[in-house]
Amino acid sequence: TAIINLLQLESEEKITAVIQVKEFLPERYLFMATKKGIVKKTSLIEFKNLHKGGLNAIHLDDDDELIGVRFTNGNHDVILGTKWGMAILFPEDDVRAIGRQGRGVRGIRLSDGDEVIAMDTLMPNADVLTVTAEGYGKRTQRDEYRTQTRGGKGLINMKVTEKTGAVIGLKVVRPGQELILITTDGIVIRTKVDEISVISRNTQGVKVVRLGEGDKAASFAAMEQKNN
Repeated sequence: TAIINLLQLESEEKITAVIQVKEFLPERYLFMATKKGIVKKTSLIEFKNLHKGGLNAIHLDDDDELIGVRFTNGNHDVILGTKWGMAILFPEDDVRAIGRQGRGVRGIRLSDGDEVIAMDTLMPNADVLTVTAEGYGKRTQRDEYRTQTRGGKGLINMKVTEKTGAVIGLKVVRPGQELILITTDGIVIRTKVDEISVISRNTQGVKVVRLGEGDKAASFAAMEQKNN
């Protein structure tokens, strides 16, 4: 079913995230991030009275766009990853909750030409999976990301080179999950997360998927393995 039959989207608007919500509790939040490094936290209760036309969730600058949304409890650690291989980890409570119409605050200070491409919440005993356009990737242990103050430049998350291509995504993964990756040519590739090497932050990773000539990694997701 075309989503336009369900939601009244503007002509240039596209869906960024889908969040499953069972109860609209005041101590739960939607945490948002934009490609220009702005982050925002808004109480879930402010979205209780939704209608088909939607509600404004964040005020965006003209050259900015929303890249990610997470459902949080106010006590998570948030990680942002950028196109050119930087990342920053900061506690969610560094960002105070504001209303739907607000713009938010700076989550990471970007270098010229860089942009945020992913946001996730980082739990203990989890790894950070990073993948690039040319099919390089790696898992990095959580302990390598020291907690910083919101709004800084962050740390090197991946050494981006011409061989690796730009970072296309960053996700927090757990042992036993699977990686589902789709390429610009529409090819879907599936592999076990446990088979991806665990390597330190300041490296370019290893080849995790073989791509056809001219094909690039476009997007990926982590999911639980199905028991055969």
